[in-house]
Amino acid sequence: MSDLLDAARAGDHDAFGELVTPHLRALHLHCYRMLGSYADADEALQDTLLRAWQSFGTFAGRAPLLHWLYRISTTTCLKALHRRGRQPVLTGEVTHLQPYPDAALPDPAAVVEQHETVALAFITALQRLPATQRAVLILRDVLVWSSAEVADLLDTTVAGVNSALQRARATLQSDHVRRAAPLSDQEREVLDRFLHAWRRCDIPALAAVLREDAILNMPPEHAVFLGRQAIADFFATVPAGGKLDLVQLVETRANGHPALAAYLPTDDGVCRGYGIMVLTVADGQVATITGFPDPEIFRYFGLPGTPPQMPE
Repeated sequence: MSDLLDAARAGDHDAFGELVTPHLRALHLHCYRMLGSYADADEALQDTLLRAWQSFGTFAGRAPLLHWLYRISTTTCLKALHRRGRQPVLTGEVTHLQPYPDAALPDPAAVVEQHETVALAFITALQRLPATQRAVLILRDVLVWSSAEVADLLDTTVAGVNSALQRARATLQSDHVRRAAPLSDQEREVLDRFLHAWRRCDIPALAAVLREDAILNMPPEHAVFLGRQAIADFFATVPAGGKLDLVQLVETRANGHPALAAYLPTDDGVCRGYGIMVLTVADGQVATITGFPDPEIFRYFGLPGTPPQMPE
């Protein structure tokens, strides 16, 4: 390790790459939590690596390399938020939100442990926080930094960090952000019922899978459908004109939740990627559906532009 550090400090880019590669997934996820967008996280990670390479000669090794990289990625994200003028928004107005594939997590096998801090509700709620509060909450509650470390990074006081953390936690509590259950046998059964009803165009059966107070939203659109009947009416009329059997669904996972990639028929009769629905399940029914109508995100999930297989 010391030889690699010396080589990287001397300008050996291959040595630098070997040092930072094990940390890329963790850094990307950190940028995603800060920015709420997979695409923006890609850009922030590249900026982070460029800044780290340019300043690697200053890395003294007194702290772990990942800690140093987190410092750079946090300031990179804060600069990006300032540059793009993103202000705290209402939950339904988070237009830049994108899902995060489970397969891209630093340790996909540990998704149960990571679930609370990658859950879509948590990521959405983070976007409501002012940039500095967002950074403080992520650094303190997710990365478990000390208040003194955060204060040093943000050039503020420990008291200022603790105050910002208290306000951020209060905001998340007011948004009722809670730990969602990991994938269970019950969740599997609910997803199977949803898919079965969808493929049979059975709107009553589809409605029965939904909670009475279920919510459907589709960022960046501001449209929100509240309640079982409103969502059932939407599915009965909008996707493929209500002919749901024409819409092919392929299972995936995002933000620790079950998700479905939707392929819609085009004028040439071929189903092509349209968007991804992320579902949360509570008490044996679907509680929320967050739809992302953007075929560009399919590549983040390693999904092809046309269905990989026909549904059973």
